Amino acid sequence: MRATTIHAPFDMRVEDVPDPVIQDSTDVVLRVLRACICGSDLWAYRGESARQPGQRIGHEFLGIVEAAGSDVTGFAAGDLVVAPFMWSDGTCEYCAEGLHTSCPSGGFWGSVGSDGGQGEAVRVPFADGTLVKLPADAASDDHLLTALLALSDVLGTGHHAALGAGVKPGSTVAVVGDGAVGLCGVLAAKRLGAERIIALGRHTARTDIARAFGATDVVAERGEAAEAAVRELTGGQGAHGVIEAVGTEQSMRTAVAITRDGGSIGYVGVPHGSGTGLDLSVMFDRNIALRGGVAPVRAYIPELLPDVLAGTIDPSPVFDLTVDLDGVPAGYKSMDDRTALKVLVKP
Repeated sequence: MRATTIHAPFDMRVEDVPDPVIQDSTDVVLRVLRACICGSDLWAYRGESARQPGQRIGHEFLGIVEAAGSDVTGFAAGDLVVAPFMWSDGTCEYCAEGLHTSCPSGGFWGSVGSDGGQGEAVRVPFADGTLVKLPADAASDDHLLTALLALSDVLGTGHHAALGAGVKPGSTVAVVGDGAVGLCGVLAAKRLGAERIIALGRHTARTDIARAFGATDVVAERGEAAEAAVRELTGGQGAHGVIEAVGTEQSMRTAVAITRDGGSIGYVGVPHGSGTGLDLSVMFDRNIALRGGVAPVRAYIPELLPDVLAGTIDPSPVFDLTVDLDGVPAGYKSMDDRTALKVLVKP
């Protein structure tokens, strides 16, 4: 089959690699219908997170089951399924608690020795504990397939951030970051009943999506100017909940500064940079809670799926560029150049 591989910073290739096969009785082999490039993939692309030459990449995908191992009970050839960005066995204590990302048997797509989502097919370990079945007729609905793909990562991650931020009906929420996760955080906050949603972002194309997703206000400033703007919008108090969807020291400092006393920060931006921006004494004095981390999206898919199927929420606008498999290297460049928000891949 053909799959995307990374060889060095800025060196992405689409190459012939061995076809995936059933290795364990709990595996399935899945033919990829939709995949995408994640903002976190750019850290490998830029050389800021280590990869071995030729390593696979991509962790967001959905597709059709081609073959199933003898112990797989929930899926059969021909089923349409979505994969969360980590696999998990579904049987350990962490999985039972809804923290599938801490499963001792779990792992990330594209890790050494595993298939990545940006290819024609994927071997899925622990299929019964990992995959979620989708309605068969969705396979012929291009728009719905694109919306359903967001369940593999960004929609569930935005939901995780909103939960961490303590979003509830009538609350005021600020979202730091105008990438796909931040925008899905806006969508999640709206779904959970936030009355006012302040989106922080400087790119009009992205803040237009934020408004369509439910943002009531947009703050284009950064740093201290952004803090002052949010304070002004909230009567000097700040937001009850803040979603931090960037992961830099500056973004975390901004998140702390715009949180109302007694409020919460839901952080899902992958941390990168020399520090965290956290001043524990400030958080202690102002009773600010910090919750978040790697989103256990497998736990959230069953809750979010009905709303996507019904069209109650539609995350598909975060995908603003579509490429085939050969176009994936150019898709990385487009996201790195910020000429694309999130690239959809149709193998």
